[in-house]
Amino acid sequence: MPAHRPEIGPLIAGDRVLVLDGGLATQLEAQGCDLSDRLWSARLLAADPEAIVAAHLAFFRAGARVATTASYQATFEGFAARGIGHDEAASLLRQSVSLALLARERFRAERAAAGAPDPRPLLVAASVGPYGAMLADGSEYRGRYGLTVDALAGFHRERLTILAATDADLLAVETIPELDEAVAIARLLDEIPGARAWVSFSCADAGHLRSGAPIEEAVEAVAGSPAVIAVGVNCTAPEHVEALVGRVRAVTSKPVVVYPNSGEGWDAAARRWTGAQAGRVDGAAAHRWHAAGATLIGGCCRVTPDQVALIAGAFAA
Repeated sequence: MPAHRPEIGPLIAGDRVLVLDGGLATQLEAQGCDLSDRLWSARLLAADPEAIVAAHLAFFRAGARVATTASYQATFEGFAARGIGHDEAASLLRQSVSLALLARERFRAERAAAGAPDPRPLLVAASVGPYGAMLADGSEYRGRYGLTVDALAGFHRERLTILAATDADLLAVETIPELDEAVAIARLLDEIPGARAWVSFSCADAGHLRSGAPIEEAVEAVAGSPAVIAVGVNCTAPEHVEALVGRVRAVTSKPVVVYPNSGEGWDAAARRWTGAQAGRVDGAAAHRWHAAGATLIGGCCRVTPDQVALIAGAFAA
């Protein structure tokens, strides 16, 4: 990664909390964007980049200190299926970072113009979604792809390398449901000089990945990589998070990242969320996760800027 990126260690050292953003797609839909396409929010990288900037801005204004880019479902294979060539796909991956950086600069300019500049470090995390996200059939909520570690590494290698070479402050390797995919990711991160990332897993319950592997095995598969600066869970029902944090902390001393979804379920065929919110993502929940040992805290799908504001308010100095 670029050598001029700021040190992240001091931002997550000890008991400090770094507030993450929430569901980017959720905010884009709230702004009126149509995300019914298989590319999900990645479609807007070309179709409506200003909408992505506006969504990032909404989370910065809510108190998030990290913007996660719109590259979760941006893959060469997914773009190719839409007739987008390799070079343009690579450009769109880079643009996902540029848009988040632009939102950060606009937020800083807003605060300065209002006479209240924000001195806090604000980070951009380049999202790297799982293999299953490319399939756009809900596979990231099941895992068990039937692919080898080598095949999964081959799928991720170029996209991860491109994003690591941008001006993003770190990578957010997220919603990983499969142990073999975790092994592949750790191998790739160790291949890239200067890479740094958090790795977060999607879990089915309070102890297992979506594929059924114990969370402890998944954490151990990545925590040994010097490039992994934090490890934890995301896109997991909030009622499972506290127990999962305890399990993660039992096998690593690295900072723990948590950003659950609303607790609803994803119907891949109908492309909609179903069921009631099984747990709350708010300040009280964030305090429980912090007490359990998490220090990077935010939300995932269906978590709004208003909810991120509650998290930020819970840890305001």
